[in-house]
Amino acid sequence: MKTHQERMAKKKEVIDKRIANATEERGVLILLKGNGKGKSSSAFGTMARCVGHGKKAAVIQFVKGRTETGEFKLFRDHELIDWHVMGHGFTWETQDKEQDIAAAQKAWAIAETLLKDDSYEMLVFDEMSYMFKYKYLELAPVIEALSNRPKNQNVMITGRVMPEELEEIADTISSIRDERHAFRLGVKAQAGIEY
Repeated sequence: MKTHQERMAKKKEVIDKRIANATEERGVLILLKGNGKGKSSSAFGTMARCVGHGKKAAVIQFVKGRTETGEFKLFRDHELIDWHVMGHGFTWETQDKEQDIAAAQKAWAIAETLLKDDSYEMLVFDEMSYMFKYKYLELAPVIEALSNRPKNQNVMITGRVMPEELEEIADTISSIRDERHAFRLGVKAQAGIEY
């Protein structure tokens, strides 16, 4: 039977080889999807890590907008973060499809500009996937802009369901599963947890 030290030495050898083989330097496209809680929180945590290294970031919130979120309150005045709240709330709340489409297109115009600006290391397009689900945005121009962005620019897109075409060009895809949620247990949404 191998000792702990022998097992860890073997594991280190495997991991060191993987690290040695990862030589490409470029930005990545990360999709955070699924019905579970934590997609936006994960994106903002990653953005905080980026900014912690002195790198410039921008956020576009495609849906949120009716209530100031905790992350917006924390980051809105940060000198390295440009924050754009573009939505008017979830579509079932607004019940105004034309307003939602106009907001999505306005948000995309800003996103398209950011995707050409190499001064941004990290872009977070929060809840952008809903724009494709509800057909508020065409997917082809988004795919083209993502594919032609500056080499070292990282992009994170959140939302429950991602279009297959977007998944095909992504570098990292994480699915967050919903096993239980306090809301379904009758617990009211609270500041600092849900928003």
